Amino acid sequence: MEARYVRGRQGLQWILSGFYFFRMAPLNWILLCFTYLLIGITLGLIPLLGSFIGILTVPVFVAGIMVGCRKLDLSGKLELEYLFYGFKKYTVPLITIGGVYLIGDILITGIFMLLGGDAVVDMWLHGKRFSENELPGVMDDLLFASLLCLLLAIPLMMSIWFAPMLVVFENMPPLIAIRKSFFACLKNLFAFQIYMAILFVLGMLAAMLYGLGFIIWFPVAFASVYVSYKDIFHYEQDEDTQPKSDEPSTEENKEDSSQTNEH
Repeated sequence: MEARYVRGRQGLQWILSGFYFFRMAPLNWILLCFTYLLIGITLGLIPLLGSFIGILTVPVFVAGIMVGCRKLDLSGKLELEYLFYGFKKYTVPLITIGGVYLIGDILITGIFMLLGGDAVVDMWLHGKRFSENELPGVMDDLLFASLLCLLLAIPLMMSIWFAPMLVVFENMPPLIAIRKSFFACLKNLFAFQIYMAILFVLGMLAAMLYGLGFIIWFPVAFASVYVSYKDIFHYEQDEDTQPKSDEPSTEENKEDSSQTNEH
């Protein structure tokens, strides 16, 4: 399966469609996102190990949310149980994707610490304060390290963006899904730039509303990821998720018409 090219304006359309998905089941969306955030916060309270587990399981939970989006798209229903779908099927491939992301995250953090120098390490780990004479040099090192790590983080995010959906919907091996995801994002880089810019602005507005805007922002963001996947890859519906039709089949229609002609 090859990714198709979409125009830049689709970045806006993904967000608008994400809001439409939120309107279809707002209460269920809020419950699902709140549960996921609560799990993430709980894992964050566990020193060191909790952060590793949280990163490893991100693709598993994201895959579950995407399955929920697909069910909502096809049947108009969204249930909390879809959040844990990734733990029932495709757990190992999804954890593998999380492992690749974790390794990349550790490498980027190591580069940040290395380029930032001892001063940045002391400030970050030990909360050290610097004098006015030392601060400009420290800030220069911090800015350079931050910009470089941001440039490295973008390809990492591109590699992970569609990977959980390619594993769950297309049954792809995790490494192939990661490669497909990267090149799909690269192929539609302009659309993603518009998409990320709008999503960032909406996030700033959500934060200005005492954080209450994130009640809508998170569901719209998750749903827009699904819409972007659907728009670029055009997945095929599985037999068990296709809506059943009450209309007679084509063969039955032919038989009925032939009988009518005979009479």
